[in-house]
Amino acid sequence: MTLAPYVQILGRGPGRSRSLTMDEASAAMKVILSGTAAPEAVGALLMLMRMKGETAAELAGFVQAARQDCRWTGIGPALDWPCYAAGRTRGLPWFLLSAKLVAQAGFPVVLHGWNTAQDSIADVRQGCAALGIEMTGSASATAAALGSEGITYVPLEAASPRLYGLLRLRDVLGLRSCINTVLRLLNPFDAASSVQGVFHPSYREAQADACTLLGQPNLTVIKGGGGEFERHPSKDVQAFGLRDGLPWQASFDATYPQVRRLADGQEAVADLTALWSGRIEDDFARAVILGTAALALHTLGVAEPDRLAQDLWTSRNRAQAA
Repeated sequence: MTLAPYVQILGRGPGRSRSLTMDEASAAMKVILSGTAAPEAVGALLMLMRMKGETAAELAGFVQAARQDCRWTGIGPALDWPCYAAGRTRGLPWFLLSAKLVAQAGFPVVLHGWNTAQDSIADVRQGCAALGIEMTGSASATAAALGSEGITYVPLEAASPRLYGLLRLRDVLGLRSCINTVLRLLNPFDAASSVQGVFHPSYREAQADACTLLGQPNLTVIKGGGGEFERHPSKDVQAFGLRDGLPWQASFDATYPQVRRLADGQEAVADLTALWSGRIEDDFARAVILGTAALALHTLGVAEPDRLAQDLWTSRNRAQAA
């Protein structure tokens, strides 16, 4: 098995090259994941796609094949929440508290990912550990965690070592590739609803269009904090996605009156638990959490997501005080 036909399609030069069809992209990804492709060809294909820009069909085809490598059947959470941003331009991962609120509402959430800034204050895995979100590495453990807590985090290297290896090619190539986007679209555990963040706004529509091709019923994509699905409350938000399989787009006004960066304010991972327990107060962080939770609840079809997010936050304080 070889990648040569697909590299030729992409690299023939001006006037002769073209994008891959969805079927061609799926076939190319199968070759890559089989381990039979020459590493030079893998790098060539990924960089050619980066230079021209990935189409929705190419992304969908890659995802279609990638799911066969890592899909764990029988889990079916309510919400898929990918976490693959580097975190260098953002602060603490307040969105983890948003995910806890969604789970508290009775919607099981699977977070999955890998984050390159493992030594930064934005480290997602450290945040999960501090908040008691279990990191699971098998289908049975993931299902058990969802059954008991309603939320879990699955590391990419456990779900798919081969996809993890492709992601880490950035260390070799010096550049990100379409694999970063593929992983956001992956939805490996068959959730009916998914939330996705992007760093570059142009990817919002591309990811929504790819999910249409993949038959994803409900999706919300936003330009989020550092590329994660996290709403910045000082800014208006443009959201793209799907509702019941149909294209959807909406605008949401800023909810916080002052201009502030996500990286300003609390810096210690312990502050995540301190805010959750009520030991500290931070109006900006709370606005991040509630706005992000409301968008996730909107994706899940909740009629009054902002009110429910606020109620969930209040009831969580009561539970801590009890």
